[in-house]
Amino acid sequence: MFSNLIIRNSRRSRRENGLFFSSLIISIVAFYIILSLSRQDVMIFLAEMESDAVNQLLMMIPVFYGMTLGILFFLIYFACKYQLERRRKEFGIYLMMGMRRSRLFVMLLAEDLLSSILALVIGLPVAVLLSELISLVTAKLVGMGIIGHRFTFSLPAVGFTIAGVLVIKLASFLILSSKISRQEIGDLLVYSSGKEKKQKPALFYGICAVSGSMMLAAAYTMAIKGITWQAAGRLLLTMLLGLAGTILLFYGMRAVIALLVKAGKANRQLHVFTFRQIQENVIHQSTPMAISSLLILAALCCLGAGLGIAGTRQQGEHVLDYTFYNYSADNSRELLPDLQTVLKENGLENQFSELFEMRIGQVPFTEDSDPVFQMDSVMESLRGFAQSEERDILLNNLSMEDNPELICLSDYNRLLEAAGKPALTLEENEAAVYQDSDSASASGMAALLNKILSDDPEVMLDGNAVNLTAEVQSVDLVTDRSITLLFALILPDEQFFRYTNGNYEVYINGIMSQEAVSGGSLMNAISDLNARLDAAGLQNMGIEYESYLQNMGRQLFYMVAASYITIYLAIIFLVAANTIMGVQFLMNQQKTGRRYQTLVRLGAAYQDLCVSARRQISWFMGLPVFVAAVSSFFGVKSLYAGLLSPLGQRTQGEMLMISAAMIFVLCAVEYIYMTVIKRSSDRYLLTLMQPQREE
Repeated sequence: MFSNLIIRNSRRSRRENGLFFSSLIISIVAFYIILSLSRQDVMIFLAEMESDAVNQLLMMIPVFYGMTLGILFFLIYFACKYQLERRRKEFGIYLMMGMRRSRLFVMLLAEDLLSSILALVIGLPVAVLLSELISLVTAKLVGMGIIGHRFTFSLPAVGFTIAGVLVIKLASFLILSSKISRQEIGDLLVYSSGKEKKQKPALFYGICAVSGSMMLAAAYTMAIKGITWQAAGRLLLTMLLGLAGTILLFYGMRAVIALLVKAGKANRQLHVFTFRQIQENVIHQSTPMAISSLLILAALCCLGAGLGIAGTRQQGEHVLDYTFYNYSADNSRELLPDLQTVLKENGLENQFSELFEMRIGQVPFTEDSDPVFQMDSVMESLRGFAQSEERDILLNNLSMEDNPELICLSDYNRLLEAAGKPALTLEENEAAVYQDSDSASASGMAALLNKILSDDPEVMLDGNAVNLTAEVQSVDLVTDRSITLLFALILPDEQFFRYTNGNYEVYINGIMSQEAVSGGSLMNAISDLNARLDAAGLQNMGIEYESYLQNMGRQLFYMVAASYITIYLAIIFLVAANTIMGVQFLMNQQKTGRRYQTLVRLGAAYQDLCVSARRQISWFMGLPVFVAAVSSFFGVKSLYAGLLSPLGQRTQGEMLMISAAMIFVLCAVEYIYMTVIKRSSDRYLLTLMQPQREE
């Protein structure tokens, strides 16, 4: 009988508090995913490529875990407090019927434990499957095969997830149950309406609202102009202005609500009652609303900025698998024969379908004071364009190009052939402009240059006239993305050797054969070949190599750091904010339940009460979401200003579009949360429609 009561009460609590139970499951899923990060294929791969960065990232996981435990403790505490407050009268009846307080404590503990176990039973399998799905999707997005994927299950992550949830649930339950157990039966049978708060003059609230708005405006200005990131003190000042401004804004917002009450239509059903309730909720709950708004702001900024940065990071076109080089060699022209010999001796010659040279050099430096390269006609054409950020950046970059890098045409055509693109044709006195793929795609500079190149402008190279022709070329010359050329010239072979006079470096580009890649993923194929190349003793000959995986690892690390962590934090902040707001409103609604009962006695219909409560919820939850959504656009732009490199700053427009889409999605999630709270409110109001004895 006692066990049936526990099961029935636990089922009823989950049904009546579906929002909190769902929030707990979401938190469990987030816990496992972040704690199992080190066991995912992506992180195992990254640990080999970018071990230092990955280790630093993984060292931060316990910090996120501890911070999240603190946030969830308060979330669970308030949610459990609401659940117990709703059942005060039920507890009093149990005690009146002879149930001992110790037995009541055991019953409540068992109910809570049963709900926690059920949440873990549901959440952990979902977390494991979602973790695998994220790993597969990430591998697919970066171009890695999924054939070699292995199912992973992190037992430590499961253990820490279970321990964390149970510890904070038990701690919050013990604190709340001790308060309940000390109350007399008469106190339990009577609902508390809470303490009345004295209202201040409307002018005072208006001053607070204006002061808060001015503080927020100052914080927005500092954030957008980049002042925030100039020093730690300015960052702290911006955060304090934003925090204080938000709290003051919500504290003074009750003056605006009062104006709405007076301006509203008095002939609406329960109009004055509705807005009086809203006004009182803002008066009593302005600080929780401000904190919830800040949590939602943090969630919007984390997800918007994180996915914006990750979504615009271009991996680049995959053409080359390997690049070999030897900076210490006196004669780098012997690199290709030496490499072919080593590969043949170790049975690796069949691993590459193609090996070709990429020669990059410069005109040798002389004591002559005249610059090697002059392009006055190009600069003059640029100045003729309308003023823009791209034009100014290009003018600044080209003004420093007095001796650009030179690229051998035949080598570049081999690269174009491997990329499946038509070969480039140049005459003796012609040259093509080259920009690395990041520079070409990160701004409109390539488009400006192409307009100028369409007229075949004449430039001077080492005292000789050369015409720039064709479009800007941007296929990556080597696999090492750290080698970037903002501006270079592609010259016919004869002119390349004449101008460089032997002053050039040789890189050997390699493309893996079908035999090497077949039967597995590209990730596994290159990893296996890396091990075989290391065993072949290339480093003993001074030959080093860079594989496509190293570059993929750098890009993937940014994606993981920017998306995994930010999504995790966004989920936690969002769950905490919405649960706090929902619990606060439902608790306040319960405390004012007698007002609804009075309206019922006066003839108010159930539908009218529901409409009134739903309007209150829309205002109570909509105000924090609206303020957070407005602030998030400034917050995201501030994060871009502080985190992005000057090159990345040029893609802010695209990133802001992605961020705006993410913010819109989260606002839609907020609407779903509001709908859930409204349904919970409807169920509570239905219980008030029946006449009840007043003790």
